[in-house]
Amino acid sequence: MEISASLVKELRELTGAGMMDCKKALQESNGNMEKAIEYLRENGLAKAAKKAGRLASEGIVEAYIHGGGRIGVLVEVNIETDFAAKNEEFRSFVKDIAMQIAAMSPQYVRREEVPAEVVEKEKEILKAQAMNEGKPEHIAEKMVAGRLEKFFNEVCLLEQPFIKDSDKTVEQVLKEKIALIGENINIRRFVRFEKGEGLEKKEENFADEVMKQIK
Repeated sequence: MEISASLVKELRELTGAGMMDCKKALQESNGNMEKAIEYLRENGLAKAAKKAGRLASEGIVEAYIHGGGRIGVLVEVNIETDFAAKNEEFRSFVKDIAMQIAAMSPQYVRREEVPAEVVEKEKEILKAQAMNEGKPEHIAEKMVAGRLEKFFNEVCLLEQPFIKDSDKTVEQVLKEKIALIGENINIRRFVRFEKGEGLEKKEENFADEVMKQIK
């Protein structure tokens, strides 16, 4: 399979690995970016993956208020050193993450944080939906896996499309920053408050509103 230079460049930006290593990883994975990243990790070639095991206890708590107080976000993002925490690239990234949370309303940072009972309940709902569409039970069960991935993509911050570049996930952008800054970065936790949340109110598209502010 012919691997384009742009694909190699993207993988290098994501992982910090060498150009030839990136090309080989893409060839081994038939151009699949996620599998290529896994290949680099397994072979100890992804610099971002190497840094991921290092302790990140410094960092900042960023606050973002949208729409005159309609939505408020607090997010803690950690990095290894206080010096790097003052890095403009890091601070800009944290601001973007706060805006991402305001716009896209994730419920968890990563899928490992989703409680098992929530996952099981979602599986039940997805299976019922498939069967209500007239699918046989054995087909419905197979459909659940794919639809469950979509569920994780929506509720887990790291798996959401990045608001400034929907071709990348938040996790991909995070890896880019790790490779660029040279320290491990960890999005630890966040809280999101929305005025009147849980109360009956008109539907509003906060994602569009937040996007207008960053353009």
